Amino acid sequence: MADDAAVTGRGGHGSGPGPLASPGGGPEPVAVLTGFARTLRAAGVAADHHRTQTFLRAVGQLDATDGRNVYWAGRLTLCAGPDDLPRYDRCFAAYFSAAFPAPRRVRATVVSVTRPVAAAYGGGEPEPAGETGAPPATASEIEVLRHRDVARMSEAERREVHRLLALLRGARQPRRSRRHRPSPHGGATDARRTVREILRHGGEPARLRRRVRRDRPRRVVMLVDVSGSMAAYADTLLRFAHALVRAEPGATEVFSIGTRLTRITAALRHRDPGLAMDECSAAIPDWSGGTRLGEEVRALLRLSDPRGAIVVIASDGWERGSADLLEAQMARLSRLARRVVWVNPHKGDPAYRPLTAGIRAALPHVTDFVAGHSLAAYEDLAALLAGDRPVWARGRGGADA
Repeated sequence: MADDAAVTGRGGHGSGPGPLASPGGGPEPVAVLTGFARTLRAAGVAADHHRTQTFLRAVGQLDATDGRNVYWAGRLTLCAGPDDLPRYDRCFAAYFSAAFPAPRRVRATVVSVTRPVAAAYGGGEPEPAGETGAPPATASEIEVLRHRDVARMSEAERREVHRLLALLRGARQPRRSRRHRPSPHGGATDARRTVREILRHGGEPARLRRRVRRDRPRRVVMLVDVSGSMAAYADTLLRFAHALVRAEPGATEVFSIGTRLTRITAALRHRDPGLAMDECSAAIPDWSGGTRLGEEVRALLRLSDPRGAIVVIASDGWERGSADLLEAQMARLSRLARRVVWVNPHKGDPAYRPLTAGIRAALPHVTDFVAGHSLAAYEDLAALLAGDRPVWARGRGGADA
């Protein structure tokens, strides 16, 4: 951008300082405009560094005292597609407030697409999904939603949280595999490659070839409780599981638990979250039933090998079966898994105490006991699976393979 005078309108087409001018020690115009770009990024608009610089150069060539110039310069440079336009209009109106309102524009024809949404708990009619709903939340609204209990949200707020969960980073803690890769900067000597190099040179000495072990994402096995006591949280937990499967399809297994154990990994591999939830609804036969955690953990140990994996159990711990059986199976699971993470939505309540028989039987064999009631809790859980938080000393031997 040429200079601040061009942005403020001094020397431009206007006649005096405009809303972006800083005659009395206020914020500099460049800081105001870059702050607007940061607001757009927080709201989900693809206003990256390159687009922001283009925006600044465009405003520098226009009369910035005219709100229409700033509006259209930002819309043409900071928005990446049609989905960004409603968010841009909301952010522009909120950020510049009374300085200059966003100009009215002709609304495009909206095509509504109706598709069935997962009838998560066995009831409810399909609802329309498309462009006709409320616009995405602003950055301040998202910050409020991050810490709100999912069970106390409205349908619109829950849809916004589900949209953010679909964008959640599902990185995974790395582990060393048995396979190797060539390394130009040290490591163990690769005897085979070194000998082949010598033979290619007719037996003359050659440079030593080296290798290191490959890093692979650590496997995650997640069990999601879909019983009646978890009805308010099961759908959101399944959407979190969908984000994990999408991030690492080959290193994630997901099961639903209720009165039986059901593998739903294939259903969650759909790119579209709505289709994935539809597939889960069709695959899970025991929505809103009881819970037999002990029997289902035993079935998991028979069906899937958890050695070296991170096992995540999302449940409130209401056990209709034997607590002694659950304790015995959790002890077996903790000896095989790398770590066992228990996600309880009620733990987000400061007054919560783990008093149910199922939780009391499982807790001695759990590595991490975390909350699962809000978007912020799911972000913390994703960071835990990515290895951004240290592994707690458990006092037990866990496989690291």
